[in-house]
Amino acid sequence: MHLKKLQLYNFKNFGEINLELHPKINFFVGNNGVGKTNLMDAIYYLSFCKSFHNSFENNNIKHNEDFFAIHGTYDDINSQDNVLISCSLRSGSRKIFKFNKKEYQRLADHIGLIPLVIISPYDADLINLGSEFRRRYFDSVISQFDKLYLDDLVNYNRVLQQRNVLLKTMFEQHRFDGESLKIWDFQMSELGQRINQRRIKFLGNLKPIFQEYYNFLTNGKEKVEIEYESQANDKNYFEELIRNHEKDKFAQYSTFGVHKDDYIFKMNDFPIKRYGSQGQQKSFLIALKLAQFSHTQNISKTKPLLLLDDIFDKLDENRVLQIIALAGDGKLGQVFISDTHLDRIESLFAKLELSYSCFDIKNGNIIQLV
Repeated sequence: MHLKKLQLYNFKNFGEINLELHPKINFFVGNNGVGKTNLMDAIYYLSFCKSFHNSFENNNIKHNEDFFAIHGTYDDINSQDNVLISCSLRSGSRKIFKFNKKEYQRLADHIGLIPLVIISPYDADLINLGSEFRRRYFDSVISQFDKLYLDDLVNYNRVLQQRNVLLKTMFEQHRFDGESLKIWDFQMSELGQRINQRRIKFLGNLKPIFQEYYNFLTNGKEKVEIEYESQANDKNYFEELIRNHEKDKFAQYSTFGVHKDDYIFKMNDFPIKRYGSQGQQKSFLIALKLAQFSHTQNISKTKPLLLLDDIFDKLDENRVLQIIALAGDGKLGQVFISDTHLDRIESLFAKLELSYSCFDIKNGNIIQLV
């Protein structure tokens, strides 16, 4: 599977852009702030139906315009070539997503069709920020190849919201009805237990691959670990929800459940956030993303697209050379890389003797150099 063509209209800082892309390796080159990450984000959008780092949809519309559109033409999606994936949003209207010009009724039906992994400077949030960022990341990974998990997650969040509304209403009305709450407890426990078990299974499969990639990047200097921390582990979910009724009543929200889960990142048995150097943290995150790539490929039997945004900020040239060599050997599929230095890219590819395409970005315009 690969992205053949990318068309943008009024997306972020770009007006009208049409790119013919290389089936293996594509470089986006330009100074900081010219839109390299925006191009990466457009490709990400076509896989996940949303921006990688901007949750306010209207902010993706170019200034002084009233809509944006992204179109991608892909080969080898479900054994089909020239598949057109389109996304558009007009200010004040709902987002429209299409497969070969046929609109999706549910965006969730598209997730997983075009598996994708992105490595970017924003990955540091997984270490530095709260548990919701780690949950969101792992949920997005599992959802790419497990539709039942995605459905359970959507339904769980709906039930959680309804349960929280009921708790708040009871508090405001100075009454508490435990039997009414149990209706939501039952649904929440059924969904929560399945989500918990799927997360445990996924992480068990991912961890050995993750350790292998960390050893690849660091020559096995440290022992790394990811621990799944959940209130639901080894507990009767329904009984725990009932046991927390009194606590929930005063908190006015659900204090127990898989929406409180966390993933603990460790190095040599200590939290990497506190004890890992900046270089160790970068290697940890890249190993995690490469493990995600391999695991997703094993499940989906499709090589995900790989986006490496500002990869030279994370790794030295020799490590980047190793990763690009994997792409040249056909182990990584189609890769997109952004950088600020054209000479660095030319130097790398002189060593590898690989074909690629290179695009120079300046003032919202893109010129193909190679």
